[in-house]
Amino acid sequence: MQTPDSKFFWQYNVSDWVQWLGSSDTGLTGASAQQRYKASLSGRKSRSGFRKDLDLFLGQFKNPLMLLLIGAVILSAFLGDSSDVFIILFIILSTSVLSFLQERNAGRIVEQLQGLISLKAMVIRDGQPQKVASAAVVAGDLLVLKAGDILPGDCLLMDANELYVNEASLTGESFPVRKEPGLIEKETALAKRTNCLWEGTNIVSGTAKALVVHTGADTIFGSIIKSSGVTTETSFEKGIRDFGFFLMRITLILSIFILVVNLLEHESVIESTLFALALAVGMAPELLPAITTIAMSAGARRMLKKKVIVKKLASIQNLGEVNLLCTDKTGTITEGVIVVNAVLDGTGNDSPFVKQLAFWNATFESGYSNPIDDALRQMTVGDIQPATKTGEIPYDFIRKRLSIAVETGGEKLLISKGAFTQITAICSRIRLSDGTLKAFDTYRAQTEDLYAQYGSQGLRVIAVAYKTITIGNPGKAEETDMIFAGFVLLEDPIKAGITDTLALLKQLHIDLKIITGDNQNIARTIAQNIGIVQPVVMTGKELMRTSTEALTQKVKSVHIFAEVEPQQKERIIQALRKSYTVAYMGDGINDVAALNAADVGISVDNAVDAAKETADFVLMEKDLSVLADGMREGRKTFANTLKYIYISTGSTFGNMCSVAFASLILPFLPMLPKQLLLTNFLTDLPYLMVASDNVDEEQLDKPGKWRLKVIRNYMVVFGIHSSLFDIITFLTLMFVLKAKEATFQTGWFIESVLSELCILFIIRTHKNFFKSKPGGSLFLLSIAGLALTIALPYLPFAASIGLVPLPPVYLGTMLLIVLAYIITADILKVWFFRHFQGAGKG
Repeated sequence: MQTPDSKFFWQYNVSDWVQWLGSSDTGLTGASAQQRYKASLSGRKSRSGFRKDLDLFLGQFKNPLMLLLIGAVILSAFLGDSSDVFIILFIILSTSVLSFLQERNAGRIVEQLQGLISLKAMVIRDGQPQKVASAAVVAGDLLVLKAGDILPGDCLLMDANELYVNEASLTGESFPVRKEPGLIEKETALAKRTNCLWEGTNIVSGTAKALVVHTGADTIFGSIIKSSGVTTETSFEKGIRDFGFFLMRITLILSIFILVVNLLEHESVIESTLFALALAVGMAPELLPAITTIAMSAGARRMLKKKVIVKKLASIQNLGEVNLLCTDKTGTITEGVIVVNAVLDGTGNDSPFVKQLAFWNATFESGYSNPIDDALRQMTVGDIQPATKTGEIPYDFIRKRLSIAVETGGEKLLISKGAFTQITAICSRIRLSDGTLKAFDTYRAQTEDLYAQYGSQGLRVIAVAYKTITIGNPGKAEETDMIFAGFVLLEDPIKAGITDTLALLKQLHIDLKIITGDNQNIARTIAQNIGIVQPVVMTGKELMRTSTEALTQKVKSVHIFAEVEPQQKERIIQALRKSYTVAYMGDGINDVAALNAADVGISVDNAVDAAKETADFVLMEKDLSVLADGMREGRKTFANTLKYIYISTGSTFGNMCSVAFASLILPFLPMLPKQLLLTNFLTDLPYLMVASDNVDEEQLDKPGKWRLKVIRNYMVVFGIHSSLFDIITFLTLMFVLKAKEATFQTGWFIESVLSELCILFIIRTHKNFFKSKPGGSLFLLSIAGLALTIALPYLPFAASIGLVPLPPVYLGTMLLIVLAYIITADILKVWFFRHFQGAGKG
């Protein structure tokens, strides 16, 4: 016999699988099951908890930016600058510990998912039913199932009796699914594989016997667990990593060049080395981790006030870049509950008579609890006639209908509701709006057209029929010659306020795509109801036939991905991330992999615990308008982070270029190593306040975008501009003012610190700096830094750091150069951001 393809096991006879798995009608032997279980354990690699924690902690230092900062600590220690050693070391350790704790807590996702699986399962072994731990169930076991059981593996049905399964956690389908043995085509969507049972789903009603085909990591549930354990590098994290590598290369090249030039100029080897190392320390953006952490913490506090829990601080940065929101439908855009949309007669008009029939049928039904009957029982019926139940014909898969016999004031009725085709098959007459009865064949085409129309609108349709009977407790034989009464239309309603929220997100330039396991017609209708015009739909079956390369292009034009499987959701997100920064919002087990794969994962208040644990944000209220506030918070944090990156790279790169030039023309060092380190100290504290700075509304209108090319361009443009004024300062001090060594170094020290503090006010806004109000703390600390810098040469300890008092004409000249620097930098800044058309926004 040809070996079946285990990946598509639903397309084969169960008897083939019984043989291939070495099982039988009496199940596995106990010895065989034990052997298979041990074999599965041996294939699992395990590490001790300590080793996992240690690996995770050490992994925090692999970031190139971290390596650069560690290098700065070593260099600072070598230079004897203990203050920088402790400051940078504190930043490194606090950031690493915080990140470690966040990632360690994320490891609870797997435990949460495992905890959802039943602890015990009934299997047949050695011909006898027995209970075993769910984890001990192996491929080839025969499961005996009843209502309430949770599946411990992916199975193929052998026998089933009125079996209904809740698969909402995997497919998003709100209704229980009817299951029966049989063969299903290979490419059938997950929600339509009626001969299969899936790990993690639960039996709503009925009984069954099933053959276990997959367990553990081989199941769909297992693949979700595996996906949740994979850390996905987000857009912002990739940007920081690229920026770190870029900065390391620039620092290394310029430091070596400056060292070589100074040595060739016959400067002291020790002094030249210390000078080059001090420049390298100055180039390191040591405040970046602290600034991002402070900015994100402030954003998290503001979002918490709006009842949004930020689970991972770094996700706030990512939120600032998001330009696409992907969301599941059930429980996220919709309420996740079934309600009655309308009750109509056979010609499409509202009908209190049909509503009364449907209400009686649902109220007196005594089978399994289901959302359809729950919705019908909650209808407002009005003045309903008293009725007494006299009989019931239960639902079954062949008939696909449920009939209830009632007595109302001496009249006995048989009321049937169920699938449209099965109800119309037993009808010979139809009741019209005026109560008259006509031959059903005359109206059959009209009712079929209405049924198709309601289905295309994304509504679940069931039909209702009735007839007068003479006996109190009829059987199936009585379900003939009935009167077609009308339709019951059911829907999963859209959440209140979702349309306004999505409109607000659109104003913020956030696109929307729906990813759901539900029916494509229902998904299309939901999309239209929330304002998507002529939505383009792609089904899971189409997705299965589409190559990865083609999918990357196709996903851009698709609005709805319907009838998709959990692992397909993850594949869609990965394809979309090649063109967008993606936020994914979901609430079920079927969303866990996609939540983990997205740049930002968002869950809601009624989500399963596993989805909440995986998500970066959890919305604690159903008012999804807080998403818009969250996007703005993310953009504010992102904007302030980029401010520091722009400022630090531009000014320090400019200084290094200036020093390289000065080394060629000066007979001495343009600034002492300790003066370089003092420059860093005086600018660091005001720079730290960038995290709480105000952000212009114009920068919050669109998503931020991490573009290393723009940062490089900025560094070059403003580095050259900064160097130009440094060179003007050098030439003025050297050839116009005839400054000696100490005076020269003091003059450049003042010009350098003042220009670095002033550029902060210029670069913090894309407008002219006097049109934008800075944050209070940033303004006060910068002013204090400016005053202290000017006063330093005149303080008693100035000589110990190589500074000397400047004559008024020298100081005035330095201030004029700084003023010219401010004016030209502001003009250049406005041109730069206009030229790149918002590329630097954020």
